[in-house]
Amino acid sequence: MKILVINTGSSSIKYQLFEMNDKSVLASGLIERIGENTAKHKFSSVNLKESIVLEKSIPDHETGISEMDELLTNAKDGVIKNSSEISAIGHRVVHGGETFTKPTIIDDDVIKAIESNVPLAPLHNPGNLSGIYAAKKFFKGVPNVAVFDTAFHQTMPEGNYRYAIPNEYYEKYKIRRYGFHGTSHQYVSKLAAQFLNKPIESVNLITLHLGNGASVCSIKNGKSFDTSMGMTPLEGLIMGTRTGDLDPAIPFFMADHVKLSYKEIDTLLNKQSGLKGISALNDMRDILAKKAEGDKNAKLAIEMYVKRIRKYIGAYLVGLDGKLDAIVFTAGIGENATEIRKLCMENLSSLGIELDENKNNASSKQVREINTEKSKIKVLVCPTNEELEIAQQAKEVIEAN
Repeated sequence: MKILVINTGSSSIKYQLFEMNDKSVLASGLIERIGENTAKHKFSSVNLKESIVLEKSIPDHETGISEMDELLTNAKDGVIKNSSEISAIGHRVVHGGETFTKPTIIDDDVIKAIESNVPLAPLHNPGNLSGIYAAKKFFKGVPNVAVFDTAFHQTMPEGNYRYAIPNEYYEKYKIRRYGFHGTSHQYVSKLAAQFLNKPIESVNLITLHLGNGASVCSIKNGKSFDTSMGMTPLEGLIMGTRTGDLDPAIPFFMADHVKLSYKEIDTLLNKQSGLKGISALNDMRDILAKKAEGDKNAKLAIEMYVKRIRKYIGAYLVGLDGKLDAIVFTAGIGENATEIRKLCMENLSSLGIELDENKNNASSKQVREINTEKSKIKVLVCPTNEELEIAQQAKEVIEAN
């Protein structure tokens, strides 16, 4: 069975074609700058020794999907004869609101529901919808499945997802915590449970998805119990360009006294803040290199970044009544930045957490523990694979229908 996974942004298409029998990637690609004069399409497949890069005009997502299909079915470098070999297409959809608690086959009603959630994710859902429209038009007869970033977090208890604002604003406008990175948190929670040799239904975890976007999730008995991102991806941890938690009165101050417009404030908080706002850099590798050179702003950015993570770990450990099987690091920074992991886990022996520096410094692409033998709580590094999780969920949906 072959599953195609598509992740569309406002001007991009990221895709992977999986052979689900062995979970291998047959082909993958990234199309960027859709709608500009020249778009860039990078394509890799098992039949190519190295990736190919094409630069040409791609005016819209439908053209991009057509270009993708042409490369996948190319007689020389392609991996399938035609699109009929694809059993399903899994689409990443950022925001499912309260409507969707699990992946679902896309029909007209589902599309309308995704459209209704655009106000909750104006930067993401429109792009996701563009990919759905194009795929449904181009791959006729192939079932499309929506997999929602927010769905995994729909198990949170009301006391964890509600904000302390008048009830009418939740009831009428659905202003609440939704959380994101759900496919990643769900994927690594299953990997961690398998590694710990425990049923997913009995495992308690704190999963740290640390990339340019970052979030932490408290997982109780295999289900999302609390998470750091809120109604939007701006809340929570300090990120590459996002503030994370912020005094909610600051935007009003910026509007009244700095005379910034709402749009300028939105851009400032989402694209110019976080690590970038403190150090002028948003790539953790560059920031760590600057810190090693003695740069004060880089040092401060890392200090603030780590303190926020540790703050959430402490809060979520209390929320789980101290019953925690493991802390899980994942995503680009979580999987690769040994210094960040070390700083996050320093001096936590009183909580039963002890890091083994040799294990932490060892390089591996496998699930592994980096705690000492004496540590009461495991510390794991689990490589995430959101595309594979989307493919697996799409496969389960079509097999159940």
